[in-house]
Amino acid sequence: MPFITTSDGAHIFYKDWGSGRPVVFSHGWPLNADAWDDQLMLLASRGFRAVAHDRRGHGRSTQTWQGNDMNTYADDLAELMDELGLTDAVMVGHSTGGGEVTRYLGRHGTSRVSKAVLVGAVPPLMLKTDANPDGTPRSVFDEIRAGLAGDRAQYYRDLSVPFYGANRPGSSVSEGLREQFWRLSMQVGLKAAYDCVREFSETDFTEDLQRIDIPVFVAHGDDDQIVPIQAAAIKTVRLLKNASLKVYPGAPHGISGAYEAAFNADLLAFIQD
Repeated sequence: MPFITTSDGAHIFYKDWGSGRPVVFSHGWPLNADAWDDQLMLLASRGFRAVAHDRRGHGRSTQTWQGNDMNTYADDLAELMDELGLTDAVMVGHSTGGGEVTRYLGRHGTSRVSKAVLVGAVPPLMLKTDANPDGTPRSVFDEIRAGLAGDRAQYYRDLSVPFYGANRPGSSVSEGLREQFWRLSMQVGLKAAYDCVREFSETDFTEDLQRIDIPVFVAHGDDDQIVPIQAAAIKTVRLLKNASLKVYPGAPHGISGAYEAAFNADLLAFIQD
């Protein structure tokens, strides 16, 4: 399997499918690169080079004790981009991966990147504070940590329900998709999963967003129960210099079904424009 070795010795697994203009995907918590397989297949079949990695601590990458923080995630991504020699890339990040992409662009600049896509992404800040009253209360994230520290297998199974909107009337989410969510989630190391809760909930990406000078497509479902749109995409587009927003009516956090079909079409259109 292909890996790069980071400056601190972690091995980062990646997929590299197809050839052409690179499109680099960053996955959400607590998943791995397999969550992007449909998009990797789609783009590699359309003349693009589709790349996705397992964040450290997740999937097939090293389960490091240290370094489970947003700066290191971004630095790992930078080392991957450098190692593969990627230029004129499009970066795509879902959920926590959207934070990773945003921090990469704010921290490492856009010399290798020409466009970005943030879908269901956590920026600018998930946590509710006096300055961010639309955010999610800290007690919600404490409950996530308690679920991980207790019976994390059952916690992940339960989380798959709101993640894909399976608790909504008329939902067609399959058991297979929920089981796939559970399978990928169980591959993340407990320490990495626990640490990442702080990173996706408490990291403030405001300054990163303000530094980004390339076109950004912001996509979000208006029934996202994990990363509510009002505190995320609605505020993100106001901070970016060059952003377009697409709101998907009734869409959940997880990209599946009709939402996935619509997003895939929009993703292709944005990349090819």
